[in-house]
Amino acid sequence: DFYLEMGSLEFSKKLLIDAKVAVSPGVGFGDYGDDSVRFGLIENEHRTRQALRGIRDMFKKDGLI
Repeated sequence: DFYLEMGSLEFSKKLLIDAKVAVSPGVGFGDYGDDSVRFGLIENEHRTRQALRGIRDMFKKDGLI
């Protein structure tokens, strides 16, 4: 619920700024998508792990883990 209130567009911006991870806001996929984001898992393993570390660090900074 911590991020859900932001909506998918604001959460996508936060991921880009804080975690250096680009995602597609769910709102772009229809009216019911605003509580989701879409990850494109087309990168190699190193880049995927790098993205996951960035998201983990953002969660830590925000006090979620």
